[in-house]
Amino acid sequence: MSDTRIPLGALPPEGITLHLDDQTLWTGPLAEFGMDCRITSPLVADVQVMPLEDGYLVRGTLSGDATVPCNRCAEPMTVHLEEKFEDFEEAPSGDAEADGESRIVEEKGALYLDVAAIAWEQFVLALPPNPLCRPDCKGLCPECGANLNEGMCACARDEGDPRLAVLRGLKLNRQ
Repeated sequence: MSDTRIPLGALPPEGITLHLDDQTLWTGPLAEFGMDCRITSPLVADVQVMPLEDGYLVRGTLSGDATVPCNRCAEPMTVHLEEKFEDFEEAPSGDAEADGESRIVEEKGALYLDVAAIAWEQFVLALPPNPLCRPDCKGLCPECGANLNEGMCACARDEGDPRLAVLRGLKLNRQ
């Protein structure tokens, strides 16, 4: 894996641009967190880090393809990612109380910006929260688990409370 920690003390005033195309940057955390996701075309992040008066501006793009399960039928579906992002990392103030959210780490007395952590976070945010293989996905049968997109299953349907059977044929006239 390429070095993705930038020494902030050596950052030029115009900033730097990084091209992150090492796939272990994505596959390592996917395995570590046990995510049901596969990278199907190489993920690439181009990240620009610029120093500002009170912190560091991180801008970039993320592109590639990932396969995730449909939220209704659990069939694999491909998600194309083409995202722009912008993040601001506040310069450490020297307080004993560290935020814990900062991507700025101290190592051997020097400050480094962990660009891999920012890129990973942007990848997770780019994944759809409710992926559907298609808008009209019928999902799985709650009884036998058959994929209803492929056809109806042989499960007996519950017709509901027999005492309300008279109301099933009721039609209301809307005027």
